[in-house]
Amino acid sequence: MFRRLLSLLLIAWALGFCWFAIFLPRPVIEPVRSDGVVALTGGSGRIPRALAVIEKGYAGKLLVSGVDREVRPREFAAEYDVPDRLMACCITLGYDAVDTRTNAIETARWIRQNNLRSIRLVTTDWHMRRAAFDLAAEAPSSLVIVRDAVASRPTFKILFMEYNKLVARLVAWMIGW
Repeated sequence: MFRRLLSLLLIAWALGFCWFAIFLPRPVIEPVRSDGVVALTGGSGRIPRALAVIEKGYAGKLLVSGVDREVRPREFAAEYDVPDRLMACCITLGYDAVDTRTNAIETARWIRQNNLRSIRLVTTDWHMRRAAFDLAAEAPSSLVIVRDAVASRPTFKILFMEYNKLVARLVAWMIGW
């Protein structure tokens, strides 16, 4: 009986991994408006994608979550060629997050402070499911989250590690941790 249950769990895990790896979230193609946009640091293309959303007027505010504490707004603006007027009015650099879960906490706090009803979440395709799950768990239940994945070419190792992090996060959530 134990071996059958273990085999069933292994098959479910393997099928889940196949689904996870084959059907990665996609970028938003049509222009979708939201109150704000959040870019999670850690992967190439995330911040430029979020800045493009702001510059095109698809969102009014941007939070860059997980910025290194040594990065100053002036340095950020120079690195990403952000106009001063945009930095002053619309961009918040979040220094509190160190991982996906604290990204969600930092983002939920920013959402509440700014009374936002909808946000566009920008992160890498392989990271989107866990990031969106953690954000949904922390944010107001009425928040509309638009998932805007940055396409990538992840290695098997990245997919394997991220899938297991997602499974671990779901199990932790189910047991109330």
